Amino acid sequence: MEYGLVLRWLVAYAVLAGLGRAVATRLFSTLPGRGVGFGLPTALVVVGTTAYWVGQATFGLPALAAGVVVLVALGVVASLDVGALRDRRLRLSAGVRPDRRTAEAAAVFVVAFGVLVAVRAVDPAVYPVGGEKFLDFGLLKALDRAETLPPEDMWFAGEPVRYYYGGHLLTALLADLTATPTRYAYNLSLAGFYAMLVTAAYGLAGAVGREHAGSWRAAGLAAAFFVGVASNLVTAGRLLVGRLPGSFRADVIRTVAARTRYSTDAVAGGVDTFSYWTASRVIPGTINEFPLFAWLNGDLHAHMMGMPFLLLAAALAFAIYRTPAGDLSRRRRLAFVAVPLLAGFQTVVDTWSVPSVFGLLFLAVALGPADPWPLLSRRLAAWRRTRSAGPLVDELGHLGGALAVAGVAGVFGAVLSLPFLLGAGSGREVALLGAAERSSLPALLLVHGAFVVVFLAYLLDRLSVDRVVAPLVGVGALGLLAATANLAVVLVSGPLLVLGWAACRTDRPVGFETVLIVAGAGLVGLVELVYVVEQAGPLRMNTVFKTYMQVWVLWGVAAGVAVPAFVRWAGGASIPGLRSRWLRAGLAVAVVAATVPYAGLAFSAHFGAGAGAGAGGDPTLDATAFVEREHPDEAAAIAYVDALPGRPTLLSAPATGRYPGPGGDAPAQPGMYGWESSPAASLTGVPTVAGWHHEVGYRGREPYLSRVRDVDDAYTGSPERTVEVLEAYGVDYVWVGPAERARYGSVTFESVDRLTPVFETDAVTIYRVKEPRVD
Repeated sequence: MEYGLVLRWLVAYAVLAGLGRAVATRLFSTLPGRGVGFGLPTALVVVGTTAYWVGQATFGLPALAAGVVVLVALGVVASLDVGALRDRRLRLSAGVRPDRRTAEAAAVFVVAFGVLVAVRAVDPAVYPVGGEKFLDFGLLKALDRAETLPPEDMWFAGEPVRYYYGGHLLTALLADLTATPTRYAYNLSLAGFYAMLVTAAYGLAGAVGREHAGSWRAAGLAAAFFVGVASNLVTAGRLLVGRLPGSFRADVIRTVAARTRYSTDAVAGGVDTFSYWTASRVIPGTINEFPLFAWLNGDLHAHMMGMPFLLLAAALAFAIYRTPAGDLSRRRRLAFVAVPLLAGFQTVVDTWSVPSVFGLLFLAVALGPADPWPLLSRRLAAWRRTRSAGPLVDELGHLGGALAVAGVAGVFGAVLSLPFLLGAGSGREVALLGAAERSSLPALLLVHGAFVVVFLAYLLDRLSVDRVVAPLVGVGALGLLAATANLAVVLVSGPLLVLGWAACRTDRPVGFETVLIVAGAGLVGLVELVYVVEQAGPLRMNTVFKTYMQVWVLWGVAAGVAVPAFVRWAGGASIPGLRSRWLRAGLAVAVVAATVPYAGLAFSAHFGAGAGAGAGGDPTLDATAFVEREHPDEAAAIAYVDALPGRPTLLSAPATGRYPGPGGDAPAQPGMYGWESSPAASLTGVPTVAGWHHEVGYRGREPYLSRVRDVDDAYTGSPERTVEVLEAYGVDYVWVGPAERARYGSVTFESVDRLTPVFETDAVTIYRVKEPRVD
């Protein structure tokens, strides 16, 4: 086990968090805790943004150095007490001095980091089965070889990647900063992003809860649980089904199986058939991840690495929400400078969550007490005040002002994102979802039910009885819509949107946690109406997949505030029978009990097995140790390619199958989610002409298949055609291994005089192209 590297990364994180804490203190000076929990995300945004722009000219140590210099400069400036400087005295600002809240957040980070390090140490491999680790590791290796940004695509030689790689960029920078080889940096970065997410949830919920729930620690720890540990209701539901009476049990099993992705056997399964995978596949045609599943699975994926920065956006929205209306300059700096800058970087990290960044800004302004129009123009705001036409029109004007603020910030953010959007982020469109493809109510409740129960209880509790009647009428109308339009989501999201909006725009004792409730409800409803058209996954699979992670994180923080507040509330209950604190505590315990079994069973299976798909032997964080153990015949050849300097181009068999090759007499095809997925390119960053089939989703079917045909010709065609392909793509090396023989049969290049063997084992032969093309 590489304990020295673990300590080195913890020290690096601590230093970065300290410098970022000074900047966060300035950003969040109006919040309780002044940005506790957001020092590290803030620092990484500064370093990552600077390195990204410098990297367009030169990447590597110069980009890292520039990022660190900018962070240090901002940290020093932000640390100084401006008032003391005016008096010619040097003093740290109050928010930068160490305090109890900062120490608690640091403890949360260390615990979360340690848990994920332990998880990865028994299963560190970037094995391609069950995820896209070859993609993630390949991006890291491509960045390691890159001289400028964007890096060259390891599966589409000669072209830059068309994928959001900002989180991988941060990992590469951290690896350089700590002098860590990529094979270890993969798992250490994975643990760091998990710890950063849990700590940010703790800090944001603590700040919100300090104001409205009366307790920082209870809200923060509850949010850390809901974001980092809790799961959906699938596991608890399967355990419960096993204890139902016989005939009723059979009816429940059939009903759930008919409306989810599960077979009747899967619904009926108990502890003995538990798999950590099952709870992530509920709604047909989609993926329904939550953080614990994602980090147990171990992909270093964009939708995971973007979540700490989504919570940073939520914290900025909270600062705007809470900053007094009279402090217009601060509100403008947050809305039109800080949010667009963050969105510009988030576009490169996780493009899917960028709309949510501006959505949170919109909701903070729309549901906040301050008039949004002065943010745009004092004169326009004054003119509107003289034209008041009643409460309804004024409310619509308030909503319009919030939309205008978010729109202006969105334009600024789009300008900052243009270099990425015009390249890697282009080629997507939005389409309406057909009624037949929408989620059923049982499936939605299995995924979101725990949060829905908490939020309904909390919002009804905070709305007095006379204020509940009108919203309940609206909820009834939504129920009618659900029954007539096959839109079950209105029964899940509708009440939360109606009650949450009503609570925020009246004088009820709610706060920013309700803004997060409304935000999550809006996202859950949105993906039942529209989806992003792409070829990386069928229909709306990716839309739900990437959006539901955002929902879980936002709702996890909101639940962290709502649960303690619900238990402690003494303002007069609106829910009959729940005036007793014991009953309230019982409901909270029931929610925790329903969401914790997955963690217990998953950790037990993970550590009890002692190894996953790619682990074995003593604990280690080496992501590629499995290669020598499970593929010894190819390990030496991969090491040879990995040691090649620069960015030579490789020719290898394309991974065109969706899964590893079929059995029987049919020849196996290199698959998308198997070892055959271009291992030499994926594990070294050396680009191959045509690699993973997912390139169809990034570039289109015909551009990818055109290369596949050329590669096939190079292996099976005449010597003249082979040379033609080699020259067309500037190939420097040709790989012939098990995947190539599985696809093409016996492969020989004896008649191609431009190729000479430079490495041979029983399993792999590597040819060098003589007289390679010089650009």
